Amino acid sequence: MQAYIDEMHKMDALDQQLIGLLRTNARLSVATLAHKLKVSRGTVTNRITKLEDDGIIVGYTVRLRPDAQPNEIRAWMSIAVEGNETRAVIASLLGEPGVAEIHDTNGRWDLMASLRASTLSELSAVLERVRLIRGIQSTETSIHLASYRV
Repeated sequence: MQAYIDEMHKMDALDQQLIGLLRTNARLSVATLAHKLKVSRGTVTNRITKLEDDGIIVGYTVRLRPDAQPNEIRAWMSIAVEGNETRAVIASLLGEPGVAEIHDTNGRWDLMASLRASTLSELSAVLERVRLIRGIQSTETSIHLASYRV
């Protein structure tokens, strides 16, 4: 996937630093970003626009504490992809509202998707939509029951 991104947009150290700051807090003002990066506000604005136009930055979101939505159903779906369909499958998964995260992995499964739903029937609908994505060979889903801290 990184090679695909590199083909689309050659990111330099400034782009990487900018993305790092936005990952930490996407609500930082352009002035604050410029100050932290020691560049002009125009440079920051142009870089963000270019990263968005090139599809590197595809959106901004809100992260909630895991316990902020205690009734939310969370699950992990392991996905095996047919042949060289990984990019197409990832693109389809990115458009699925029930998919919170996608991880490229090695081993038996090609991808791991973190799923979120408010009810079991909603989770069932998410699973059905994901299973119908062209290029997905098989899946295995586990529902999150509890978390423990080390």
